Amino acid sequence: MEKKAISKMSSRTLLATITLLLLFSLIWQIRWVFIVFFGAIVIAVTLDVLIEKLQSYIKISRSLALLLVLLVLVISGIFVFNLLVPELITQVKELGNLFPTLLEKINSILSKQQLLNGLQQASPDQFSWVKIQPFGSKLLGFAGGAANSIIQVVLITLLSILLALDPLAHRKIVISSTPKRYRQDIIELLDECRIALGGWLAGMTISATTIFGLTWIGLAILKVPLALLSALVCGLLTFVPTIGPTTSTLLPLGIALIISPSLMFKVLILRIILQNIEAFLLTPLLLNRTVNLLPTIALMAQLTLGALLGLPGVLIALPLTVVIQVCIQKIIVKKVMDKWV
Repeated sequence: MEKKAISKMSSRTLLATITLLLLFSLIWQIRWVFIVFFGAIVIAVTLDVLIEKLQSYIKISRSLALLLVLLVLVISGIFVFNLLVPELITQVKELGNLFPTLLEKINSILSKQQLLNGLQQASPDQFSWVKIQPFGSKLLGFAGGAANSIIQVVLITLLSILLALDPLAHRKIVISSTPKRYRQDIIELLDECRIALGGWLAGMTISATTIFGLTWIGLAILKVPLALLSALVCGLLTFVPTIGPTTSTLLPLGIALIISPSLMFKVLILRIILQNIEAFLLTPLLLNRTVNLLPTIALMAQLTLGALLGLPGVLIALPLTVVIQVCIQKIIVKKVMDKWV
C-alpha cells in the first residue's frame, strides 16, 4: 500500500512539474502580450491619477473626466511637438555633421598621450568615419524596422484607455478570482500597488522634467551646441536610474569636447551637480511617501529584464519592480516572515 501511495504521489509530482514547465513555456512564448498589458496598466494608472485629481476639483463623471484629460494631453503634446520637434530635427542633423569632427578630436587627444599610442594607432581603423557609415546604415535599418512597433504602441494606448475608463470592473474580476478568505488582502494589495505605482510615476515625471529644464538652461548658459537635444536625452533617461543619467551625460560631453576640453569639464561639473540633486534631493523628496527603490535593486532589475526581453525589458523594469516590491512586503514579509516563529 505504501509503495502504491508513493508511486501515486510521484506520478502527481511529475505531472505537476510537467504542467508547470509547459505553463512557463507558454507564458514565455506570449511574453510580449504581458509586456503590452503591463505597459497599458502603467499608462492607465497615470491616467487614473490625473482623472482623480480632476474629479477632486470638478464633480463630473469618470468618462467625461477621462475625455478632458485625453484632450489636455493631446493639445499639450501638439504644442510641445510644434515647439520642440522642428528644433530637435535641426539639431539631430547637426549632430550627424559634428560626429566625424568629434572622432577626429578624440583621435587628436589620444595621439598626445604616450601611454595610449597603441590605442591611437588602432582607432583610425576601428572608429573611422568610413567604417562607421555602414554601421550607421544598419542602425537606420533597425530604426525603420522598429517603426513597425507603432501598432503595439496604439494597442497599449487603447488598452490603457479601456482600463482607465472602468477600473472597478477589472478590479472586481481580479478580486472575484481569488478565494473569499483572501479577498480583503487582495483589495489592500491592489490599493497599495496602485498608490506605489502612481506615486513612482508622478515622482519620476516631475524629476525628469526638472532635470530636462535645468540641463537645458545650464547648457544654454555655457553656450554648448545642441543644448535642447542633449537636455531631452538627459531628461528621458532619468526614468532609467543608475544607467540612464551616466549614459545621457556622454552626449553633451562629446559635443562640448568639439569646442574645447575646458568646456567639456564645465559640462561634466554641471551634470555631476544635477545628477546629485536628482539622486539625493528630488527623488527622495518625491518618493519618500510611496516607494523608493534601492539603486542595487533597480540596477539588477534593469540588467535582468534587459537580458531577457531587450529594450522593452529595460523600460518596464522599474515600474514592475515597484509592484513586485509592494507584493513582497505585503505577502511574503507580513504574511509569512513576520509570523514565522
